[in-house]
Amino acid sequence: MMNKKIVSSMIATALLTTGFTSSVLAHQAGDIIVRAGAVVVAPNESSQDVLGLGEFSVDDNTQLGLNFGYMITDNIGIELLAATPFSHDVSLDGVGKIAETKHLPPTLVAQYYFGDANSKLRPYVGAGVNFTNFFDNEFTNDLNGALTDLSMTNSWGVAAQVGLDYQINDSWLVNASVWYAQISTDVKFNFNGDAQKVETDIDPWVYMVSVGYTF
Repeated sequence: MMNKKIVSSMIATALLTTGFTSSVLAHQAGDIIVRAGAVVVAPNESSQDVLGLGEFSVDDNTQLGLNFGYMITDNIGIELLAATPFSHDVSLDGVGKIAETKHLPPTLVAQYYFGDANSKLRPYVGAGVNFTNFFDNEFTNDLNGALTDLSMTNSWGVAAQVGLDYQINDSWLVNASVWYAQISTDVKFNFNGDAQKVETDIDPWVYMVSVGYTF
């Protein structure tokens, strides 16, 4: 419910502030925009039943986020979201934490910015594709040696975002954005020597607050 409220608020702000202008020049065709700040991945996970113990649960993680954007026109841009590797604890009901995994989720989107080059506040929406690479997967509780050989398949999925840029001057800006990414993986491991595969959807909400510079 909180996620929906945040997204709804940002969309409403985008619609209300489309006409907000000032003398500061904001994004224009040909601009390169680099943003850096804190990014939180909050999984909205679900999975098949795991050994009769319920579904996997995956905790949140915060890392340094980096955005690289290019304005094709005054209103249309493309953006790549990158970050330092995210690390997540994986748990099971009644057992607690059983594993850890890391991932990198580069995401490329096409964007539409509301307003014009004289708008100090530029709300935008975007849609594109996410690729997630999982690595350093390991059991932290192997149930007395019963769990071995943990791996997770990489994922391709759709992504969407809403965001707001506030232009401080012709070069510097502050930003807030919310992303949703479709991330699905097959969690593979051996249980007492028998191969197991658990289909798992992570589908996180991603929140970022950053400072940007326009070239």
